[in-house]
Amino acid sequence: MPDNSVEGLKARYGDRWRWLAVVTVVVGTMATVLSATVVNVALHDIMLEFGLRQGEVHWLATGFIAAMTTTMLASTWLLDRFGVRPTLVCAMTLFTLISVAGGFADTPGQLIAARVGQGAMAGLMQPMGMYLVFRIFPVNRRGQAMGIYGMGVILAPALGPVLGGFLVDQFNWRYVMFAPAPVTFAGVWMAWRFLPVSSSRPARYTFDFSGLTLLGVTIALTLDTLTRLQALGGQEVRIMAQAIAVLVLLVGFVIRERTARHPLVNLTLLRQPAFLYATMGAMALGLALFGSTYLIPLFVQTTLGFSATEAGLLMLPAGVVLGVIFPLAGKMADQRSARSLVLFGIAMFALSAVLFAWMGEYAGFGWLAFWAVLGRIGIGFMLPALSIGALNPLAPEQMGAGSSSINFARQLGGALGVNMVALAIEFGEHVKGLPTAQAFESAWWLVALFVAIAAVPVWKMRA
Repeated sequence: MPDNSVEGLKARYGDRWRWLAVVTVVVGTMATVLSATVVNVALHDIMLEFGLRQGEVHWLATGFIAAMTTTMLASTWLLDRFGVRPTLVCAMTLFTLISVAGGFADTPGQLIAARVGQGAMAGLMQPMGMYLVFRIFPVNRRGQAMGIYGMGVILAPALGPVLGGFLVDQFNWRYVMFAPAPVTFAGVWMAWRFLPVSSSRPARYTFDFSGLTLLGVTIALTLDTLTRLQALGGQEVRIMAQAIAVLVLLVGFVIRERTARHPLVNLTLLRQPAFLYATMGAMALGLALFGSTYLIPLFVQTTLGFSATEAGLLMLPAGVVLGVIFPLAGKMADQRSARSLVLFGIAMFALSAVLFAWMGEYAGFGWLAFWAVLGRIGIGFMLPALSIGALNPLAPEQMGAGSSSINFARQLGGALGVNMVALAIEFGEHVKGLPTAQAFESAWWLVALFVAIAAVPVWKMRA
């Protein structure tokens, strides 16, 4: 059996072992983001096959993100208990099996359950990349490493819609569920070969199951309450009761985390202003990234009559440009103020959302693709700078909790963002059960507003 200690990896691969480890976690990251985005171009076909409204089909996106948001906080305990290599291998193996099972779903409930299962495994995988980068790279090279790692986050949204569109048009929507499986299957082999074995781990401690349960129920009930707002008539009392229950559960979760010996969420990190403001910015980034990735394919297919392949190709230039921008922005994050980079990114993304809201119905393919490029440039500047600004002030032993928390904030923003975008579309005008351009316009203005509001906490970050 090969020696996978840090010394053993250095002996086999030299200094490049760090980059081989980063590429390995990039594979896992690509699979999770690919799975999160590839289904969006298939939503139109799924709606038609199962007779679903937009207010129901959004659970394929929201369920995935909500499950990912909840389970990613368990990654800190798993990393401390088992280490990054066995945890990542198990998560990728289960992710592969669930993806294949989802492709054979016969009912909407089975398909949504598979998406929730994918999201749960993705939540365990995604924070490990950031954790590994901040553990194995020195401070002055973390921005560059985050730029390379972030290409996994970027390439998957670029390739996902194109791949999904091709699969939907040439085969059927079921193949978008199969698509991530080969990637994670390859990732299992790479993890055993290139990831280091922890030389020392913290003393064993109990997992905060109570905190995880409270958080999971709170998120699920919040999203269900938002969904019920789409059909408000006759449900006012239930919606009000659920809203009160959400507040009670949230208070209970905060009390539990403040008193638990080993909390699921280390709330003390929020006492550091830079981490607090970066966390707020990460929530806005999640709303922007997942909200726009959900909106664009559904908009151009439903309102403009694009095919699934055309919808995917529309997103391709944005992903390619972002793939170029991201490493550069990561390197700039080592040299410049995180605040200035994030504010520039917010301005670019807000401009993109305003253009989609203002002229999206009348624009041709080229203009729509250009506006998508502007939005992805904004995200490219925001993501590495937020991570650097949040995690650099933390002590090494806080990296696991910090990376989990910042990823949690981004995913929570994504889960709430997709649900709120779906709510805005559902309240808009519909013709024959399908949303019109006016409905999508409202959703784009909502995205632009929330991203603009994020400039307030980001402005308070230290230069």
